[in-house]
Amino acid sequence: MTELKKLAQWAEKELAEVSAEEALAWTRDTFGDRFIVASNMQDAVLIDLAYQAKREIDILFLETGYHFPETIGTRDAVAAVYPEVRIVNAEAEQSVADQEAEFGLLNKTDPTQCCFLRKVVPLQKTLAGYDAWVTGVRRVDAPTRANTPIVQWDDRNNLVKINPIAAWSDEKFNGYIADHGILENPLVSIGYLSIGCAPCTSLPKPGEDARSGRWAGQSKTECGLHG
Repeated sequence: MTELKKLAQWAEKELAEVSAEEALAWTRDTFGDRFIVASNMQDAVLIDLAYQAKREIDILFLETGYHFPETIGTRDAVAAVYPEVRIVNAEAEQSVADQEAEFGLLNKTDPTQCCFLRKVVPLQKTLAGYDAWVTGVRRVDAPTRANTPIVQWDDRNNLVKINPIAAWSDEKFNGYIADHGILENPLVSIGYLSIGCAPCTSLPKPGEDARSGRWAGQSKTECGLHG
């Protein structure tokens, strides 16, 4: 067992009840410059929290080539509002045009493979340069995320995974946005509660969980980054 894995297993127990701020302070003190903060640019809540802990941080954005223009605009706004951060755009080996020329519209015929090529592989390659990554996964997002710990070992990517806001309710999350004037993707205001690639994201139906608009009508519920 690696020392990093032992650390993650210790932290999963010892930091199970800490606040988001405490989790990020621990991440900063433990990993220094060896961690990266992931964001899908739906909002800048996690980025803002991490920025309070450490100004010069790396922000991971999976540039799939299929994003809404509003998402790209939010990414660019983050870079302007938080000037010390470094946006790391993780891209697939093939351009969208080359992938579609070889495979057709994978987002329609085989969305799991599309996610693998444009999200999972670029993520793995990027994370290989770090000891830990920070995500905005919350337990209330979907039933598949209900047991998300604050800190865990990421077997798939072989590093420590920190989920500082895992325990946050929607009320606390939205309150933080309102209280701190946090950047938010314009699509949120028209009802998009979980924003991914444009071809695979739709408005959720009333009463359904936030991620119900992702791959609507399919059995697929995750892109492969978190499960």
